[in-house]
Amino acid sequence: MLGVSLLFPFGDVFPLIIVNMGFMLREPVFWIVVLLIGLQYWRMNSMRESIYRVSLKASIWIDVSTVILMGLLGGILGSLLMVFIGVTLTGSGLIYIWPLAILLMLIDARFICFAYAGGILALSKLLFGFPQVNVSQVLALVAVLHMVESLLIFFSGHLGAVPAFFRDRAGRVVGGFTLQKFWPIPITALALLAGMDVPSGCVDMPDWWPLISPGIEDTDNIVYTLMPVVAALGYGDMAIARSPRQKGRLSAGYLALYSLLLLILAVSAERSLWLGVLAALFSPLGHETVIHIGRKLELQGKPIHVPQADGLAVLDVVPESPAWQAGMRSGDLLVQVNGVPVRSRADLAAAMSIDVDSPRQLYFVNRQGRRCRRESPCNHNNNLLGILPVPEGNEQEGIIELNSAGPLARYFTAIWQRLGNKR
Repeated sequence: MLGVSLLFPFGDVFPLIIVNMGFMLREPVFWIVVLLIGLQYWRMNSMRESIYRVSLKASIWIDVSTVILMGLLGGILGSLLMVFIGVTLTGSGLIYIWPLAILLMLIDARFICFAYAGGILALSKLLFGFPQVNVSQVLALVAVLHMVESLLIFFSGHLGAVPAFFRDRAGRVVGGFTLQKFWPIPITALALLAGMDVPSGCVDMPDWWPLISPGIEDTDNIVYTLMPVVAALGYGDMAIARSPRQKGRLSAGYLALYSLLLLILAVSAERSLWLGVLAALFSPLGHETVIHIGRKLELQGKPIHVPQADGLAVLDVVPESPAWQAGMRSGDLLVQVNGVPVRSRADLAAAMSIDVDSPRQLYFVNRQGRRCRRESPCNHNNNLLGILPVPEGNEQEGIIELNSAGPLARYFTAIWQRLGNKR
């Protein structure tokens, strides 16, 4: 019991959060979310297998185990932030956000993010008085989830990147990576109970708390309780002018700045109508700006996975393949195989057709510019050593189109095109 204090009672609240998260881990709904996320990783793993042309079954369990661990850490951080700010499920409008987010997803897949549905709900409440949600609570919830997401992206957004071919602004086909991550997040959230006596064993919060008003008239006799809930966070991006790790950290930085600004606006939204409108507009528009900047930096930047005159540029290497065991990684430049110069995929195939039962001497330049000469083990089943070269020429197969339009958008686009053809 801290009573009136200028400090947040971290030591009293943290054990309660852990206990409630433990309750959620025993709930079937959490493992249903894990199963759905696991299916997404199975789909991405199938994409990698089709690109690498080898089986990668073990990587699914590694991916899912990693995201569960990261999700638990993210859930602890998110719970602490929500309790510190005073975000409650009572005023956050989740009952409205989820259906609206699913409807918006039918227009564009990226609109399933709460930044869009939360902003629309907050703006509707301010302008039309419906639905009955607490604007600051809604937008603070969006800010906290994105703050957690930014940290998860920073530490693990680059893991499991899938190699792909893209078309840049100049129309060239270049190599790159798609970044996709999903995390199950068990969160301990606040719920509001009004008009009841304070039970024993409660934690006294300081006078400045909460940062956001609960939005009810009788604030003298209310009790906050902790409730375990589950959320799922997702991240999708591309890396063309940067490595997946560099792009993930850059995206995390922009997203962290967005979430911090949105949180400040959400807390300030209680002071005036115009600040509330500004916060509601910033939620979707700021998120769109982050996406626009990220794509612009990649598409207008200098691609790093393009053909090189001095050797065969490596887009990616199959884990545990002969090239991988020899130390080759994405971004390396293969110069020779058994003394035979290699400049293209055809050169590599020709070099691999000689002495198929013998180990190969690989001469390559790694990403740091260091020249390496290594021996790779013999592999009868992989005539390219497990190397995925960068695209050569204007290849059409496997190009990723940057279009996330949902079924409704595609339907109305098709109608519009038919009407245009009739004219």
